[in-house]
Amino acid sequence: MWEQWKKGFYAWEGATAKYIESVLRNPLVLAPSGQMLSGAMKARAKGDEALAKVWGGWGLPTKRDQERGLHALNQIQSQLLDLEERLERLESSRAE
Repeated sequence: MWEQWKKGFYAWEGATAKYIESVLRNPLVLAPSGQMLSGAMKARAKGDEALAKVWGGWGLPTKRDQERGLHALNQIQSQLLDLEERLERLESSRAE
């Protein structure tokens, strides 16, 4: 019984996948979907910009400011680790 159900499911899945793929490739579906996605991305960008202005207006760091600070902090940490490794190598070469 289980094998029969699996065969039926796989047949249904294959037919459904072919149908959905043909629908999603249809220009009548793609064009409006692309326009909706473009509109949503533009709205998100405008929202992010407005939010950054609000935060900046209050004198608080924006997301971009925080990302810059985190990037600078990561660079400093990498340089510090490199210096520590160089210092360990110098100390071990002096000890020999």
